[in-house]
Amino acid sequence: MLVRDWMSRDVTTVTKDTSMLKASKIFKDNDFRRLPVVDESGRLVGIVTDRDIKDASPSKATTLDVHELYYLLSEIKIKDIMTSSPFTVGIDDSLEKAAIRMLEKKVEGLPVVDEGRVVGIITETDIFKALVNITGAFQGGIKVGLKLSSEPGTLKPILDLLRSHQARVISILTSHDQAEKGFRHVYMRIQDMDKSAENTLKSELSSGHDLLFWLRDNPK
Repeated sequence: MLVRDWMSRDVTTVTKDTSMLKASKIFKDNDFRRLPVVDESGRLVGIVTDRDIKDASPSKATTLDVHELYYLLSEIKIKDIMTSSPFTVGIDDSLEKAAIRMLEKKVEGLPVVDEGRVVGIITETDIFKALVNITGAFQGGIKVGLKLSSEPGTLKPILDLLRSHQARVISILTSHDQAEKGFRHVYMRIQDMDKSAENTLKSELSSGHDLLFWLRDNPK
């Protein structure tokens, strides 16, 4: 999956000379968490977050009157509080790369660029949506976890057994990170089955393989 397929394309941006007051209103009116900062040609030059706005705003304990406060806020520009050279991801990068970058950089969203120009934004929410999509979680069904050898061909007997029971596979995911050396964890989602057929399949699967879990997964 590519970033281009999951990013938000309707991106609101600001320039370095946008006032902090105007940016604050954009955040409030749209419930945004971050705004890319672009130059006149749409090239990314920075990013400003709602936290930057809060940190730069005068304390509630200020002795300034309302007119002085308004003037102060109108004079502060985005260039004074933005982060230059922000972390980004390319439009044709994988979604996994975007997720890794967010984790490593401890950010909740990334501007998406194409030849330096802002074309979208990808957030943690977009990553969550993609995860739910590829796992078929909204379809419910039965979630099965297995510990298999990392040797080639170890998944085929499992699929043959499922086929013999007319079990329909919704998704298959594999992970090596939590398995001991030489093994992998395989997570499968299959469509719901008649209870009797399900019990028979579960019994046969667990008798010949290392079954980690068997779960009827109702998303509602």
